[in-house]
Amino acid sequence: QVQLVESGGGLVQAGGSLRLSCAASGRTFSNYPMAWFRQAPGKERDFVAAINHSGIQKYYVDSVKGRFTISRDNTKNMLYLQMNSLKPEDTAVYYCAAAKSVLSSGSSRPTNYPYWGQGTQVTVSS
Repeated sequence: QVQLVESGGGLVQAGGSLRLSCAASGRTFSNYPMAWFRQAPGKERDFVAAINHSGIQKYYVDSVKGRFTISRDNTKNMLYLQMNSLKPEDTAVYYCAAAKSVLSSGSSRPTNYPYWGQGTQVTVSS
């Protein structure tokens, strides 16, 4: 089992920045591929970014490439999402997620991630 708790969301103006954090507890964090998803009101949960267990391989949805950076610190059991140049369309609840298998590394499918945090709201005003 892995428990995940997100933090760092908030209200920011367009063009601003936020850094989301996800604290993990439970089994060995460094074994798990991780990801960030987001869900806007009335929409499905969408993939944002993923990172492999070591932190070397990173994957992004096209709409955030060049603006968002995913990273992890396995010594602290932490996952991060640095978000720059935020746009109103980035407004959503952001969730961190953990996969069980390295075979799911980089996956954009929510069903490949059995462990989820409670989410943190990000609101970008225009």
